[in-house]
Amino acid sequence: MRMPLVLAAIVGGLTVAVPTMARPAEECRIPDGWAQVVRSDPRYVVFGEIHGTQQSPAFIGNLACALAMRGERVLVAVELGSIHDAALQAAWLLPHKQFPAALVKNGWAGQNDGVGSVAMRDMLVRLHALKDAGRPIAVVAFNGARDATQRTKFADQPGQGPHEAAQAENIRNAANAGRYDRVLVLVGNLHARKQPVERQAATFRPMAMQLAPAGTVVSLDMATAGGASWSCHLREGIMPSPGTPLTREMMDCAGHPLRGDATIDRAPFITLQPLPGATRDPGYDGSYWLGPVSASPPAVAGD
Repeated sequence: MRMPLVLAAIVGGLTVAVPTMARPAEECRIPDGWAQVVRSDPRYVVFGEIHGTQQSPAFIGNLACALAMRGERVLVAVELGSIHDAALQAAWLLPHKQFPAALVKNGWAGQNDGVGSVAMRDMLVRLHALKDAGRPIAVVAFNGARDATQRTKFADQPGQGPHEAAQAENIRNAANAGRYDRVLVLVGNLHARKQPVERQAATFRPMAMQLAPAGTVVSLDMATAGGASWSCHLREGIMPSPGTPLTREMMDCAGHPLRGDATIDRAPFITLQPLPGATRDPGYDGSYWLGPVSASPPAVAGD
């Protein structure tokens, strides 16, 4: 396969490589198993990922592309900071040649946890090319409270609940602002759970539980044959005291091994049934299978 050309762009004093063309639209196809999802006619389809792989954003990008190519109006919600959504929307209106550089100007530097990855950037660049060609695709950055008013609104929820509630409201507001046939949400798999989560002695409702009535949300957990993902771990031997802020020097941000969930010799697909040889997690409605995965580093390096 011929690789896309890249150019060097200077963004906030950082040099980043950005693609100058998207993958050909004819490469996208509906994954096996999507018909199972359609039969339940959800308003939202939530893809719970382990951040930092090449394959997960590519899978969602492929699905959004295929749906838009057959005329469905698609909103793709991504776990980038909601405070940067206005900049994302402004970039989305630009001609495609200007989009890649504009995309990474806000909120990408220092995203070392796998969220602001090369794969995430490439997915958005590909979808923008389709939008620029007239396909009905929109995007929204939904992560975290967008302002102090929203933080106050959900402050009474326990634990991580306020963050989850803000995510849900940001996605819901974007979905209600347009006429979409499908809303695809790419988010960390904890936020995608449809059961309460207990963490640090507090039980909270994840985003997928606060997004909409359960029957209108299909939540899919990422499943792989193993490989690697880009993530940040405490360096070996580092044991900070409780309450001690973590510093960059304490962390090892790199491609780390990822344990597989099953052994399946199939192209990527969706299923609402348990994977062969795997125990079904009741926090999700099903899985999306990616096969072997590889790490995707940050699209923009920096503090």
